[in-house]
Order: sequence, then C-alpha cells, then structure tokens
Amino acid sequence: MKDLNEIFWNASVEELKQGFIYEESREEYICLICGKSFEKGIIYRENEMLMEASRAVKNHIQQEHDSVFDYLVNMNKVFTGLTEIQKELLKYFYQGLSDKEITGLMGGGSTSTIRNHRFKLKEKEKQAKIFSAIMGLLEEKDHSKEESPKKLVDIHKGAMMVDERYAVSGEEMEKVIKTYFTSKDGIERLKEFPAKEKRKIIVLKYMIKKFDATKKYSEKEVNQVLKSFYEDYVTLRRYLIQYGFMERSKDCSQYWLKN
Repeated sequence: MKDLNEIFWNASVEELKQGFIYEESREEYICLICGKSFEKGIIYRENEMLMEASRAVKNHIQQEHDSVFDYLVNMNKVFTGLTEIQKELLKYFYQGLSDKEITGLMGGGSTSTIRNHRFKLKEKEKQAKIFSAIMGLLEEKDHSKEESPKKLVDIHKGAMMVDERYAVSGEEMEKVIKTYFTSKDGIERLKEFPAKEKRKIIVLKYMIKKFDATKKYSEKEVNQVLKSFYEDYVTLRRYLIQYGFMERSKDCSQYWLKN
C-alpha cells in the first residue's frame, strides 16, 4: 500500500471531508486518519452489528476518531493556515452557535467582531479555491509530473516545524537513500546517521515505512525494528519522536506513528 501521507495529500476535498478513500486497485476503503483498511466484499462485525466495508469504515471513523472536522481543524497551522482564534471560531460555527452565543463564550466583545471573522474566513475559502485551481492548471501543464524526479516528496502530517528542510524532491531523496543505506541479502542497513537536518528527515521518513500505521508498538518492538537498520537505535527513536514521525505514551510503554 502507498504511504499514508501520500494517500492523505493526494485525496480530493470530498475524500478529506468524509475521512476515507476507496483504493480501487486493492478494493479497499482506507481511513485517511490512521490508515486502517476495510476490504470490499468482507462483512465486519461491530457490537453485534454486521456491516459491509463502506459502512464499516464510516463507523470506524465515528468510533475511533469522533469527527473528521475536529481532526482537520486541529492539524498543524503550517497545513491549515489557521490561527488559534480562527480554529476556536470554526469549532463554534460547526456547533451551530449564534454570533451572540460565541461572543459570550469568548469573554465579551461584539457580534460585529464575530461577523467580521466569518467574512474573513469566507474570503480565505475563496482564495483557497482560486489557488487550488491555479495549482491544478500548473500540474496539468507539467505532463510528466507523476514521473518527474523533481517532484517534491509529501511532508508527513506529524511534522513539527515545516521549513526548507522538508523541501525534498524525489530525486534528492533517492540520492540520500543510496548514499546512507546499503543492502545485502535483502537486508537494509544504515551506514551512518547523517549530521545534516534535511538528510536526517529523509532517512527517518524512509525507515518509518517499516512500521504499521494502524498498530501500537512496545518500546522493545520499536527498538527491534530500528536495530535492524542501525546499532544506535536509541538515537533513531529519539529523532522519530523529535521530528513528529512517532508519538509515545507518557510512561513510554507504547509507540505509534503520528497521524
């Protein structure tokens, strides 16, 4: 299966709104939040209820992730472009609260201020539509975009600080992987952990594919996967957390991919 980040960023607006995609080649419905898949034609059981795959993925999102809206609006600001105040207001709007009710919840002000925010958000929506159309036309012009080694690699959703370090082309990523990894008898090993930040991110992004996005791992299991690449698995584990590729529980008993 494709990388979950790639699936997420290639999803249409409608697919993002519903929280899942249908992967026709695999005949699977895939949750865009955690990557769990549901195979078409299989009947799934949930609390004494039987449901086919398309209903099962919707039920999964509702039970496990509560709301696609909340997930999207709470994504990192570098992805949404929303300020904290805008996030708060959007949540109130989603709840169907009136401008007067929102004013009270926000500790005063005037309803005209809330209306002004509504106006600015609608303008932001219009700008997003135009920009999306412009980028779509640009991609159509580049007939070789899918195969182009210059195409930028998708940024993982858990990225903490998105800057020029994440501006990585497919060509650059392939070059770094060839430089730092060696393969013998089908076993890949990391020759050394790079010092430069950008190369660290590329190496970590490559290794993270060995983890299942739908699974929670013990620290021992994480160490085993990382040790298969490199002896200093502690350093790798620390940077996976630091760069937002993985999260862990407070007692470090469980680790999972950050979605």
